[in-house]
Amino acid sequence: MIGKTEQADKRTHFTERAWLEINLSNLRHNAKALQKAMPEGCALMAVVKCDAYGHGGVLAAKELERTGVRSFATATMEEAVRLRENGITGEILILGYTDAGRARDLCGYNLMQSVIGYEYARLLDEAAACAGVSVQVHIKIDTGMHRLGISAGKTSEAGMVFAMQNLEVCGIYTHLCCADSMRPEDIACTRGQIASFYRLTGALEKEGIRLPKLHIQSSYGLLNYPELRCDYVRAGIALYGVRSKPENDTVLNLELRPVLSLKSRVVLIRPVKKGETFGYGRQFLAERDSRIAILPVGYGDGYPGDLSCGRGCVLIGGYSAPVIGRICMDQLAVDITEAEEIRMGDTALLIGGAGVSSQTAPAVAAASGRIANELLCRMGARLPVVPVE
Repeated sequence: MIGKTEQADKRTHFTERAWLEINLSNLRHNAKALQKAMPEGCALMAVVKCDAYGHGGVLAAKELERTGVRSFATATMEEAVRLRENGITGEILILGYTDAGRARDLCGYNLMQSVIGYEYARLLDEAAACAGVSVQVHIKIDTGMHRLGISAGKTSEAGMVFAMQNLEVCGIYTHLCCADSMRPEDIACTRGQIASFYRLTGALEKEGIRLPKLHIQSSYGLLNYPELRCDYVRAGIALYGVRSKPENDTVLNLELRPVLSLKSRVVLIRPVKKGETFGYGRQFLAERDSRIAILPVGYGDGYPGDLSCGRGCVLIGGYSAPVIGRICMDQLAVDITEAEEIRMGDTALLIGGAGVSSQTAPAVAAASGRIANELLCRMGARLPVVPVE
């Protein structure tokens, strides 16, 4: 049994270089806020793909399941199996491709697989027959994104999946390609996708097919089209309390709280004299006698190299310190000349917080030419995850 002292020592070890803090209280709050905004009878399907957008897939799923969330979505079978092997008992939908030859494993782990096309469904049905199993599936419908799914105009193909002897159709869904946009042309496109989806499901009903559970909305689908009555909302980025872009306005303005913070330590403070250069390529030229703080975190940990040379900043004790020179794989440097109180061992906040702070994930992502989804998913695997309340 690990005592309190040993636990404290372990946490100190985790936070001696750089780490991710995952605020479980905020995660629970966001789940409840989203559930409250959903129509009656609609369930939250927590999207925990890509290690829960960098937040720790098992950690997030366990916390959500403790609060009553019973549906999850991953991108790959490996992600889904990892959840099962760590005790997640709720239903799990795999949103991406799984080789049809793994039908036995899909059944054995009690997973639901997305049908990404009619030919794929046929192969999966044949593989399931050979393995002597039945596979649960959700049929993906392509309503205009043109990525995965059976075309919304091919009702007969969708209907034939229902007739396959070794596939149990548990759901039908589509994905909205521009639900985050409030431009009139994008709203028209989204409305067209929604109408196309319901035309297909209506046609299936007319053929005597009993419809399974339906889902259309991801995070922005709910935030901008909350009136849709579906059986699930597949919440991803909203569940983690941030927007993809700082400028994303939404119809619903829920109080969502950021879950992830990226922090590091000041491990060295170096004087750089006026006229001296610093770092790879000598990209920083000191225009005054300067104090430079070294942080042992870099692009190898997921902090974008595009924030080099003053395009990024970090917060240390309330002081916004600009990044100087090139960000390295394992280190970066910031100018603390005007903050004499900063000392070695101080904590730096690189990503985190809410409001209009330059450290929010959407703001940091935008400064590096990305969206928050990509930034968070890139948080390096070597960063320890420290859950906090």
